[in-house]
Amino acid sequence: MTVAGAFAALSRADLATLVPELLLAGQLIDRSGMAHLIVPFGRTGMTEVAIEEWQAASPWYTRRMQRALGYTGDDVATIFKGLQLDIGAPPQFMDFRFRVDDRDHGEFWLDHCGALMDVEPMGEAYVTAMCHDIEDPTFDATAIATNPHAQCRPIHRPPREPVGRRPHCAWTVTIDPANVPPVVPEHTQILGRTEAVAVRLSTIETGSGGADDYAGPLLSDLRFADFSHSALVRIAEEVCLQHHLLALGFLLAVRKRTDEQSALEITRKQLTGIAGLTAQRIRAALRLPDDLAGLAGVLAVHPLLSPVQYVARTIDGSRDGGGDTARLTLTLARSGPAHRDGGWPALVDAEHLEPLDALVRGVNPRFACEVVADTAEALTVAVVTTAEPAPECVEVAIAKVSSGAGFVFADRGIPLPLTVL
Repeated sequence: MTVAGAFAALSRADLATLVPELLLAGQLIDRSGMAHLIVPFGRTGMTEVAIEEWQAASPWYTRRMQRALGYTGDDVATIFKGLQLDIGAPPQFMDFRFRVDDRDHGEFWLDHCGALMDVEPMGEAYVTAMCHDIEDPTFDATAIATNPHAQCRPIHRPPREPVGRRPHCAWTVTIDPANVPPVVPEHTQILGRTEAVAVRLSTIETGSGGADDYAGPLLSDLRFADFSHSALVRIAEEVCLQHHLLALGFLLAVRKRTDEQSALEITRKQLTGIAGLTAQRIRAALRLPDDLAGLAGVLAVHPLLSPVQYVARTIDGSRDGGGDTARLTLTLARSGPAHRDGGWPALVDAEHLEPLDALVRGVNPRFACEVVADTAEALTVAVVTTAEPAPECVEVAIAKVSSGAGFVFADRGIPLPLTVL
């Protein structure tokens, strides 16, 4: 048996369950990575890395999703649609609400901000760093991907006054030709030259049932079950690509502040934490068993190894006489676009299996990876079962400090169109 890893192998219902999980996992990349920056760079350096990674990545993946789902306008509603499909704003955990006044004016607010819930216990300085220092330039970077004359400005934001204030924050979005577009930062330009920005993903085939695009009105919520199977495949691929772009932005920002070995070590810790946490949530969401067959299912759709158009890999499973998966191997080719970009898959080698070990142990703590072959062309590992379960690694434990680790999505019913009257 060969597991191709295409999202197309999943049912429409499973894809609708998986997409918000992938969006949430993308937001939790920062929960996994930022903790490893405090000691070497301090709070100021951590804040600078966060600004640069999101500035570098979000304009490119915002435009990609617009093209994929056919909502390539330049108005406020288009900006808001992009936020609904952005790993920086996973549904419900970052509960964005919207109001559109006209094509050039609107507001958004967060009825619940999971990121604030994570940071608020750390004190006012960390809240200010996230809600002021980071959000000011990064909200604008996302908005100007749609219209260079767009600006996001706060109505109110944390630290919350009075304590417990809801909504957690509120912002205006204004498009005005008098707004001077900011200079595109160098890190954004550099990321624009990566293969991740240009890679071609699955074509959305129309007529299979459900929405094939998001060209209609802005909706109060996106109910992913309303999209077609083909559209969900493309959305899942694009969201995984957002993970890779954000990780590339993170690595680029860290490299500016330390030597190459340290930059790779920090980014590998980021990957290890999010790889393990995401594997746990994917297995639970798709109701997969904790055996090798279940692991094959997780590997096939895990963002470290997806989309297959960007990550060159092969998952092979052999069955025993009873039909159960008896052996599972993973091969990471070193010729794929992700390796050429120097992204997450390039951080995994025979001496650094920690991200893969965290991933497979997210399915079953008795799983581990052993090197089968290590050549200039590819790394192949086999998944083995150990006698005793491994303790959860520090990197995964750090990522799971976030309330997002245990977040449960709810069915909110039929969304309403937000139409300007």
